[in-house]
Parts: sequence; structure tokens; C-alpha cells
Amino acid sequence: MRPQRRTSLSRALIVILLLVSAVVALTPLVWLVAATTKGPDDLFHYTFFAPRFSAQNYHDLFTKVPFLRYLTNSLFVTGATVIVQLFFSSLAGFALAKYEFVGKKVVMVIMLTTLLIPGQVVMAPLYEQLYHLGLVDTRLGLIIPGAVSVFGIFLFRQSILQVPDELLQAARLDGCSEFRIYWDIVMPVTRPMIGAFCLISFMAAWNNFLWPQILLHHDDKFTLPIALNQMIGIYGNQYGMLMAGTLVSVLPVAILFLVLQREFVAGLTAGAVKG
Repeated sequence: MRPQRRTSLSRALIVILLLVSAVVALTPLVWLVAATTKGPDDLFHYTFFAPRFSAQNYHDLFTKVPFLRYLTNSLFVTGATVIVQLFFSSLAGFALAKYEFVGKKVVMVIMLTTLLIPGQVVMAPLYEQLYHLGLVDTRLGLIIPGAVSVFGIFLFRQSILQVPDELLQAARLDGCSEFRIYWDIVMPVTRPMIGAFCLISFMAAWNNFLWPQILLHHDDKFTLPIALNQMIGIYGNQYGMLMAGTLVSVLPVAILFLVLQREFVAGLTAGAVKG
């Protein structure tokens, strides 16, 4: 077989394999979209789209339950968590990458060790602390415990290590303060890592269910995962509304990924170059 023909055949097989993988990956999403457009009578009678289109599920979602309030709560908590984590993680990563101080290696070892501890282990003592601080059943109780991300600190440290020290020394000679060096020089250079971390942090905070379920007691503060779980009852399940709410909750993550996909790939690739 000629090399050119062999190359064409290999490319065709790769394209076919990618198409099959795309179909398998998108089938659940297509099924979810189809389920939201079916009425109660058609929901379990058709695998995908039914002959009759119905928007009743979306109408019930926004009229029978305060879904906009749940959506606003999730957007506020997630946005605040991402901003706070981004600031503290990048600042700590800058310090660990570009400063030398006593106990630096010990700090790194302790930080990486904490990644091995399951989050469920610290929920009980964390709840007790927030109870004494009066932060139970508050949005601050969701934001403050996640203000610092050890994984984010490590990612930013790996990325900032690639910033030349000569660039920082030149800024110091020009009279820049350390915070201005961090803000005006380091942060723009690490923009791909910022995009990657924002996407990771957003997904983790947006999909967080267990901790908000434990901390929040009143439904006016519920986030989307808790609100969707409330649609599964003991005596009846509102499957149509649940599917519609699930689809709406997926959209922000999908949109953010489409916007930040370049930074996501570039950021994780850059962070893996130098240790």
C-alpha cells in the first residue's frame, strides 16, 4: 500500500472514530433536550422527540417554583467564589513561585498533603465553626470556606514559575511595588491559567450539592442543585420540570466553556511545562 493512500485511510478512520465518539457523547444531551419538549403523556412513550412539541415544562419551571431566585443564588455564590479563589490562589501562587522564605518547602508539602484529605471529613468541624460564627444558613457560609483553593495555588505557582525573574527585577528598578508587579505584570502574563482556573472553579462551585444541602435551611437561599433535588418527591416526581431545570443549569457551564476553551487548554498545557 502506498504511503499516501495509507495516510488517507488513517485520517478517514480517525474522522470516523471521532464522529462515533461525538454521537455517543451528545446522545444524552439530545435526549435531555427532547425530554424538556414533551408533555407528561409523551414523556415515557418516546425515546427522543415526540410528535407534539410542548413548552409546558418550562412554563411550570418558572411559574410553579421560584426558579429565577435559585438561579440568582447560584450565580451570586458561584461568581463570588470564583473571584475570591482567583485572587487568593494567584497571590499565593505568586509568593510560592517568586519568593524565598524559611519553611517554603514545608508549606508546599503541607498544601499538597491536604489535597489527599476528602472534603467530607472536614464538614463536621467546619459546620461547627460556622455555627459559632453565625454563618449557618448564609451565603457567606458557602463562599468563605472555599475562598482558598490549594489546587489553584499549585496551578498558578506552576504557571508563574515561567515568568522571567529579569522582568520582575526590571519592574522593581522602575519603582513598582510588589502588589503592582503581581497585578500589572504577573496576572496579564498568566492569562491562559486564569481562564483555565476560572472554568474549573466555576464548575466546582456551580455543581456543589452536599455542602449547600447541609448548610442552607431556608429555600430562599437554595442554589440550583438543591432546588433540582427538591423536585424529586416521595409521592410524586416532576420529571418534566426536573429535565427543564437541568438543561437550564447546564447552559451557563456550556457557555463559559465555549468562551474559555482556548484559555483552558493553553493554561493547563503551560502549567505542565515547568515544575
